[in-house]
Amino acid sequence: MNQTLNKILRKWRFLCFLALGLIFSICIACTNLDSRKTTTENTPPPVVSPDKAQEEEVLPPQTVAILESAGKKDLYNPPRGDVRLTVISDLNAAYGSTDYDPEVDKGINLLPFWKPDMLVCSGDMVAGQKPTLTPKQIRAMWNAFDQHVGAPLREAKLPYGFTVGNHDASSAVGIGNKFLFKQERDLASEYWNKTEHNPGVEFIDRNEFPFYYTFKHKDIFFMAWDGSSSKIPPEKLAWVEKALASPEAQNAKMRVLLGHLPLYAVAVGRNKPSEVMENADQLRAMLEKYKVHTYISGHHHAYYPARKGKLQLLHMGILGSGPRPLIDSKLPPSKAITVIDINFDDSKLTTYTTYDIKTLNLIKYEQLPRFLTGHNGMVVRRDLEWKDLTEEEKATCHTKLGEKLCLES
Repeated sequence: MNQTLNKILRKWRFLCFLALGLIFSICIACTNLDSRKTTTENTPPPVVSPDKAQEEEVLPPQTVAILESAGKKDLYNPPRGDVRLTVISDLNAAYGSTDYDPEVDKGINLLPFWKPDMLVCSGDMVAGQKPTLTPKQIRAMWNAFDQHVGAPLREAKLPYGFTVGNHDASSAVGIGNKFLFKQERDLASEYWNKTEHNPGVEFIDRNEFPFYYTFKHKDIFFMAWDGSSSKIPPEKLAWVEKALASPEAQNAKMRVLLGHLPLYAVAVGRNKPSEVMENADQLRAMLEKYKVHTYISGHHHAYYPARKGKLQLLHMGILGSGPRPLIDSKLPPSKAITVIDINFDDSKLTTYTTYDIKTLNLIKYEQLPRFLTGHNGMVVRRDLEWKDLTEEEKATCHTKLGEKLCLES
């Protein structure tokens, strides 16, 4: 009996020690858990600045390859504004071409680096304006544009605001006031009005899209007019004025106009009446009346940021074929792409950062002529005013153009 009792006592002691061990282990585990929790709650998470976070984002391989091949791994990326636009123009090659210069693909592939809110183009997306082109050839050009530009933008969900150029859908007229390139205009409209080619902008008025239309983006009112030839008909100008006077336009924080031909001549070979908008001063007065801040144009194949009166004039460089030199300038012609950062609280509103697309070097204001004397009026570099010019510079303008065409306003 004593043996049996001893066995029972030994088992009892063993179970007691086992229970105490389990209880002790549970207590230690709870203590450690509470300690870790307290430490976590009292230690703030690591802070990563937005700029650093952006830097650490992985760029697409094709973007990295461009930066590395240009030796621009640390390419300058300007401080971001409230809204960022990237601007391109004149993408086309020779008449009827379905090929694009490599700088077009390069510009599109660099967009992930700048991360714009929208891409803007001031016309000439295809290589038309040739009467012998067939519908098949014209559609092939637009299909090539879609492959190189349209589809990548849609895939990236990047809105695309544009205006048509003379090589897209020229509005030149002939006998009986009929369009000389009606077929090209019809097929441009066909391409852009297909649902699958939606440019992703927030339309206000698209009744005559893609020739005359308005849209908005982040408190900015955009208008595109048909500047694919030098003349805008009176009834279309009435639409322009009505749209600019609308609450949508006037309540916006900024108004931007897109057109292909510029108001004033800036480039060699384009310094003649048919290559700029007719009645430039009257058009400018209307735009100033409705407080349009910037007119973005193309066609002259030369980058020049200018101002005339109260209107900012961005003459866009090209990505396609045939860059041109500026009037009276010894600078070699170049291809360019521009990033516009818009800061609504800044009195200047816009900051331009422009790159030579081949070298990715910055094109700075001081590299450009201080003013240009085109046949229909002088324009001053946008960082200057007439009063900043020397007496010798003013005299040069007066000698070339006369006093009236040298007036700033």
